[in-house]
Amino acid sequence: MPDKDFSDYIVYVDESGDHSLTAINPQNPVFVLAFCIVEKAAYYETIVPRMQKLKFDFWGHDCVIMHSHDIRKAKGDFKILLNAQTRAEFVERMNATMEDLPFTVIAAVIDKPRHRARYANPRNPYEIALAFCVERLQHWLRERNQSEPLTYVVVERRGAAEDAKLELEFRRIADGQNALGQIDNLAIRFMDKRNNSTGLQLADLVAHPIGRHVIDPAQANRAFELIEPKLRRGPNGRVPGYGLKIFP
Repeated sequence: MPDKDFSDYIVYVDESGDHSLTAINPQNPVFVLAFCIVEKAAYYETIVPRMQKLKFDFWGHDCVIMHSHDIRKAKGDFKILLNAQTRAEFVERMNATMEDLPFTVIAAVIDKPRHRARYANPRNPYEIALAFCVERLQHWLRERNQSEPLTYVVVERRGAAEDAKLELEFRRIADGQNALGQIDNLAIRFMDKRNNSTGLQLADLVAHPIGRHVIDPAQANRAFELIEPKLRRGPNGRVPGYGLKIFP
């Protein structure tokens, strides 16, 4: 038996945009880090079967990896979306699926031009966003009496050097470099994209619409409309600062 109990939840993480502060794309000047929190029972009973059925219905197999960029650009497996009718049917099904799936989102968005302008030595946007999300995740777990058992935070494997740097930063935050003190109930795990993790794909689908909403709240954004009800809320139903942290 494990020496520590496991929590009822697991967290999948993805990002949108890059964390460079030297070459900022004016069309996408933000960095988004999104935590998708799912109850494990809901994950294997509902989320995975629904996503798998969608893949079988449109491709006849489940080898497809849902990637927001490829969907938008109709690339790779998503070339089928170049057909207008197929695209309309897919968007309708995807929207209905995302609306129905049970999960909670905590996201941090770093406005890179403002961040760079405000600080003489601006910190890495990923590190800032990670600390914000970890703190809010811990609050969320405490609210559900789940802060003692071990909760895994799953991120996509990028490469040995980048993964090692991220793991070091995660451990630094958990060891006390945050607003809550030491957090010993969270552990980071890396997973290769080729493992076709439904959870990581869910996080990928969430991150980009959040960034687009922050860049231009007035722009039509159906994907964000479906995500917004899933953002963590404070006691008064407030999202800013609870489920969505925008910095600076």
